[in-house]
Amino acid sequence: QPGLAADLASKGQLASLPEGTSDWMKENYAAGQSWVDLGTYPGPEGNEELFTFFYKVDVKSLVWYVPEAFEEAGYEVPESMEALKELTQQIVDDGGTPWCIGLGSGAATGWPATDWVEDMMLRTSSPETYDKWVSNEIPFDDPAVVAAIEEYGFFARNDEFVNGGAASVANTDFRDSPGGLFTFPPECYMHRQASFIPTFFPEGTEMGTDADFFYFPSYEGKDLGKPVLGAGTTWGITKDSKAAQALIEYLKTPIAHESWMALSGFLTPHKGVNTELYSSETSKQLGDVLLNATTFRFDASDLMPGEIGAGAFWTGMVDYTSGSEADAVASDIQTRWDAIN
Repeated sequence: QPGLAADLASKGQLASLPEGTSDWMKENYAAGQSWVDLGTYPGPEGNEELFTFFYKVDVKSLVWYVPEAFEEAGYEVPESMEALKELTQQIVDDGGTPWCIGLGSGAATGWPATDWVEDMMLRTSSPETYDKWVSNEIPFDDPAVVAAIEEYGFFARNDEFVNGGAASVANTDFRDSPGGLFTFPPECYMHRQASFIPTFFPEGTEMGTDADFFYFPSYEGKDLGKPVLGAGTTWGITKDSKAAQALIEYLKTPIAHESWMALSGFLTPHKGVNTELYSSETSKQLGDVLLNATTFRFDASDLMPGEIGAGAFWTGMVDYTSGSEADAVASDIQTRWDAIN
């Protein structure tokens, strides 16, 4: 939670990181400036400094599919958002259903749609606009945000595009939603979800053979590079000492990353690591998504106040998916935000 780290820094409960760490990160992490920005907060005197160091990252900008199903249907992995939309329509024209989407998650129902919207924000607006949205410098019902919500709606609110029809999306548990990839014939061909989702694939699924993924692509015509949405673990110093500073220096070394890469469950944007040391080809490919990123942004809902990011945003996306208009939903979320300011 970078927001929590920022709170600690503002209260003087974090020590700034060793001098030169910002420059090191810009040089050695893919999309380095993004990582510097995520770890830079105002201190107790109001001066911005680098307080935290990201080490271990999760990737969300992924689309999962079954290679055999793609091959049998003659489909190719799309490399742009334009091509992804064309493929979506092509699958329908061929008599299939392109997407499996589910928002159900108990008390947290709706969160998968927030990830969709965040990814679409990064593919339709600049990173700076994304940051202003997160901090509410632009309102939730800004045209850029409403447009991103409607981009999600292009996929999720079309009965022909979604397994079970649009009405099923809000009620389908996110853990069950990728199951349609593995039926015969396929109930769907694609599922957008983070790197953890294979946990919910059928037992015995072999990654790279029975299932694989591709990068959720950006618009070729919008010149926004290759943004990646994700989350991760950030390290800070709560009690300054030579040993604590030395630990941060150690985390800069390739071996600090490679030793965990070899064990699984670890991804890094460090450009100096030997990616052949990842424990699996899937992990290596996930790492490549990070290394090819031109921009990295943290999950927006995790950065917003809890009442918004883990409340109004979730429920608002359920309302939108169920038929409410995007501008009305966005306006309601902003009204909630205004009420807590």
